[in-house]
Amino acid sequence: MDPRPRVRRAWPIVTSAGQRAVIIGGGIAGLASAALLARNGYDVDLLEQQETLGGRAGSWAQDGFRFDTGPSWYLMPEVFDHFFRLLGTTARAELDLETLDPAYRVFFEGFDEPMDIRADLAHNVASFEAIEPGAGAGLRAYLASARDTHDVATRRFLYSSFQSLVPLLRRDVLARAGRLLTLLGTPLETFVAKSFTDHRLRQILGYAAVFLGSSPDRAPSMYHLMSHLDLADGVSYPHGGFTRLIEVIATLAEKEGARLHTNVVVTAISTTTPHRGRARATGVRYQASDGSERTIAADVVIGAADLHHTETDLLPLSLQTYPQRWWDRRESGPGAVLVYLGVRGELPELAHHSLFFTRDWTGNFDDIFGDNPRVPDPASCYVCRPSATDTTVAPPGMENLFVLIPVPPDPSIGGGGMSGGGDPTVERIADAAIDQVATWSGITDLQERIVLRRTVGPADFVADLNAWSGGALGPAHTWRQSAFLRGRNASRKVDGLYYAGSSTIPGIGLPMCLISAEILLKRLRGDRSTEPLPEPA
Repeated sequence: MDPRPRVRRAWPIVTSAGQRAVIIGGGIAGLASAALLARNGYDVDLLEQQETLGGRAGSWAQDGFRFDTGPSWYLMPEVFDHFFRLLGTTARAELDLETLDPAYRVFFEGFDEPMDIRADLAHNVASFEAIEPGAGAGLRAYLASARDTHDVATRRFLYSSFQSLVPLLRRDVLARAGRLLTLLGTPLETFVAKSFTDHRLRQILGYAAVFLGSSPDRAPSMYHLMSHLDLADGVSYPHGGFTRLIEVIATLAEKEGARLHTNVVVTAISTTTPHRGRARATGVRYQASDGSERTIAADVVIGAADLHHTETDLLPLSLQTYPQRWWDRRESGPGAVLVYLGVRGELPELAHHSLFFTRDWTGNFDDIFGDNPRVPDPASCYVCRPSATDTTVAPPGMENLFVLIPVPPDPSIGGGGMSGGGDPTVERIADAAIDQVATWSGITDLQERIVLRRTVGPADFVADLNAWSGGALGPAHTWRQSAFLRGRNASRKVDGLYYAGSSTIPGIGLPMCLISAEILLKRLRGDRSTEPLPEPA
């Protein structure tokens, strides 16, 4: 089966010569929007407040180490392939991709041996069967369902602006209506438990919810489609890291004529005087790198920064589609403490991606998302060791580790710092995670081998990214915050104001942000279809 999204190839290219667009935010959604709009005839300026582009997908380097500061999983390759083809190139031409094997390694509390998820499906089926008789066949059935759900979602939901529900009334959707409604109404945790008994297998399949900023008991089982991405399709890595991905998209945007500006802080979205509750966007006001206040006119303004910030800080209350009272009824994805470590010597005990799952899985998520949030202890965590694959991210004889510990989205947890100099709570969380990784993986001298350490906490996400509630990802994918129930990608009160990125449709993650840029272009074209845009010949 061709893994690429089905695209319409007869739809004509529509250009907008003379239309000026200003994009707020230079993360992947903003850069992708700049590239697509510039290719379609818009005169594009992108404004980014930080010194470098990338947003959450940033980069930090010191003492010969280079760290991706955010996303580290290359999933849904068909989305990247389709995006690059829209720009007249391919992922293969732009990126040096390597398939990881193992795709990732999982350490379970109370078990001496980790479990490897491999690039080979047959191996994964055998691994499931070895743990639980019958689970191998159960995995094949589960992944067949995941593939079917993925294909329907790609054709009918992921690329839709949901301006009209009529395009959703297609035979393939109607034939699955009962099943799709069941998947939306059933938690992922419950869905997984119907087919698997061993808690380790349930954790591997339930972890997909974390990629969506949610938990297995809160995410709809519609998202079991995520399991096909790693267990069957495999996991890749772009050499040079995700910094390289950002560089490539930025270069393509500039090649199309977009102007990318850094060190500029947008302070307000300019509008006409409201009439009967509506206004029109006319540009933005911003503070230049020299401190001067300036304005830039535009026919279209795209908020590709955090949607909460765009709405509540850059617009007056009377023109906010999503005021603070709307956010007060929404659920953030998790916060995170990030730890960047330079380590002396090799660490073969860890794969490129390693997951550390505590036995009290439910308690962990309740600590983060429950009514009385607190930092889990012990906490499940994720470790990326890109130096296992990429020699450019660490000096010879050294290893690069990125540790992510999910915590409540609470800025009061504090911010990080260098060499243990962050806020005390953040540093305690980091110390506990390092000790846990060392103990579970058998790297008993890990602490002593650390030569470089930097931490980041929820307060840093607010300061650096204007992240709502200090969340690391964006609004969680619960049933009330998925598909057409998620924030829409256009203002209801300001004509000419649109949105892209993880806060809006279709959701969290690098592939979703690329799709959000494409949905934006479709909306500007008046295209209400659900399919991906046609690709150039």
